[in-house]
This record gives sequence, C-alpha cells and structure tokens, in this order.
Amino acid sequence: MNMGYISIQINKAKGSADTGASDHIERKTTPKNADPTRTHLNRELVQFPDGVADRTGAISHRIRTAGIRRKITPDQVRAIRIVLSGTHEDMMRVQDEGRLSEWCDDNLQWLHRTFGKENTVSAVLHMDEHTPHIHATVVPIVTGERRKAKKKQADGKHTYRKKVNAVRLCADDLLTRERLVAYHDSYAAAMAKYGLQRGIRGLEARHTTTAQYYRDLKRQTGELEANNRTLQGEVAARDESIELLQQQKERQQEEHQRQLMELQARHRKEMADKEAEHQKEVSFLKSIIRKAKKWFPLFQELVYMENFCLKVGFNERQAATLISGKPLFYEGELYSEEHRRKFTTEKAGFQVVKDPKDKAKLALAINGQLISEWFKEQFGRLFLSVRRTVEPLRRGKGMGV
Repeated sequence: MNMGYISIQINKAKGSADTGASDHIERKTTPKNADPTRTHLNRELVQFPDGVADRTGAISHRIRTAGIRRKITPDQVRAIRIVLSGTHEDMMRVQDEGRLSEWCDDNLQWLHRTFGKENTVSAVLHMDEHTPHIHATVVPIVTGERRKAKKKQADGKHTYRKKVNAVRLCADDLLTRERLVAYHDSYAAAMAKYGLQRGIRGLEARHTTTAQYYRDLKRQTGELEANNRTLQGEVAARDESIELLQQQKERQQEEHQRQLMELQARHRKEMADKEAEHQKEVSFLKSIIRKAKKWFPLFQELVYMENFCLKVGFNERQAATLISGKPLFYEGELYSEEHRRKFTTEKAGFQVVKDPKDKAKLALAINGQLISEWFKEQFGRLFLSVRRTVEPLRRGKGMGV
C-alpha cells in the first residue's frame, strides 16, 4: 500500500471570541464548498460541560474555570485552531473501510495527550466538504514558569519568584518551532496505522514564481516609464530648464536600462538555478523509479494496468480497487481500444490476475475470462448480428432488379 500524508494545520485564533470560526465549524453559516445533503453526517466529538451550548461558550468556560490568577489582556490568544486530515484518497479509503470512528477516536486521544483533555474544548468532524477532516479547538492553558522568567534566571538577573505551578494562558509556549515539529512527528506516529506519514521537511518553495517575477518587473518598468512621462511634461512647460531636464531624463533612461538589464540578468540566473534544481530532482526521481522497478518487478505492470483500467472506463477509485488485487463488481459500458467501440456488460466480477501466457505480466479478467477474449467474443457476436440483418436486405434488392 502506498503511504499517504498527514495534514495538520495549526493557527492562533484572532479576536477574543473567534465567533466567525465557530459559525463555520458549527455550520451556523453554510460555506460554498459544503454539500448541505451531507451536513447531517458532521459529528461533535467533544461533549460540552453543563450550561455550555457551543464552541465559543466552551472556550470562555475553560478560561473562566482554569484558576488563572493574572488578568487576561484583550490581545491574548484565547484559542488555537487545529485542522486534522490526510491525503484525500487515503481519507476516502479509511471511510470505505469503516474505520472513520476509530480514526476520530485516535485523533481525540492524540489531542488529549498533546494538549490536555481539559484544554481540548471542541472537536468537530466535517463530512460535507471534499475530504473528511476534524476542526479541533485548544485553549492554550499551561502550568509552570514563563519562558522569559526562566531566561532571566539563567542570565543571572534577579526577579521575584512566582509560583512555579502557576496556571497561565500562553499560546506562544505551545507554538515554539520545536513544539510544532514535535506535534507533526507525534501526530504522524499516531496516524501510521492508517497508512499516513509525515511529509518531508523543508521542501517548501522559497523562490517567487516566474509569473510573480514578471508582475514585479512590469510594475517597476511601469513606474520608471511614468517618471519619464512626468519629466517630458515638465520639459514642455519650462523652456528655460530644457537642457537640465533633458540630461535628467537621459540619466533616468540610462538608470532604467541598467535596472532592466540587472533584473533580466538576475532572472536568467534564477531560472538557470531553478532548472539545475529541477534536473537534480528529476534524476533523483528517475533513480527511485529504476530502483522500484528492480525491487518490485510488478511495479511497471501495475502502472500499465492502472492506465488500462482507466481507458476501459473505470474511475480512479475502481481502478485502485483492481490494482490492489481485490475483486470489483460492475455493470455498464466497457471500451475496447482494439475494436474502437464500447460493449455493455451486465453485473460482472472483475479482477487483475497474472497473464496465463506470461506470469511476469498482468491481465484484467471478467468473470474469470481475460477481457481481451471477452471483447473478441462481443465483437464477433456484433458482427454476426449485423450480417444477419444485412444479407436478407441484399438478397431482397437482388430479386427486385
């Protein structure tokens, strides 16, 4: 089974109440990309305390009852929003296998272990958007000394000591770079049983796109050209300073030309660097494919077979089922490339099998018969029925002559 990837997004909630997010999460407003006929499948995974009706109330209740002594300022982050999911195909597979409830439980356990059960005030499973995902809400309540105080102590500065176990609201303590890396690692470990893994770190593109580069170049060129036009207007208006302004204009044009050449040179270098980087990635991927072919002799055959299944008329999910070796029941039209036409089948069982003529190759079978043979039979029947229709007509015409 190919491994998919976990998806975990962590954001500070802006604004003290965060009601906008509550409205989206609890479907008080319906987003454009949500399917209203599936909204009833959404599930609240955390039970609110008595007297608390919704997510916004749950955030306030946790802060109110946590035993915080310090005054909470308006700009403090009261909630952290976490969206948990995985690659679309993998989440669909988890759903198809009937393991979605187990997946939800494991997500909740991870949230409790990582942020504390009391702090996990809300978690909602969304089933009415493209991919199943969980919106979790964590109130960032921590105990212990503030990081700044610890640093001052380490630096030898004197500060009056507060209780080491003081309860505090502090999102920054939970969102350090080290902690974010650790969350990704531990979440990937919790999701490994569903065939989900952590993405490779540091692959985010750091370059601007070519399109953005050209937009910037156009804007800068436009600004320089506008400056030139202004200068020309001044030349016409003030005859006495024509010489001076003419020189100024020429200098600006030279500067414009120089900047343009610099930008073009920089662009050429960046494109060359990107091309070199791309070539490196391509050769790396080629070496992986070569190894895959060597280590898994059927790898290339499976790629061909998936392509064949899609051409025959199966969708991606059905092709994936066949590729995994499972049987698939299907009725409908099947396309034969050899005969350049579609044939209809009643409900039949399809399965990928080893080619009886060459065990190193794969073939698609319909009810135990190779599909190439089945297509040949169907075409033969069609040919016979056409002949039966056409020949009497020909004979009839012959008699009339």
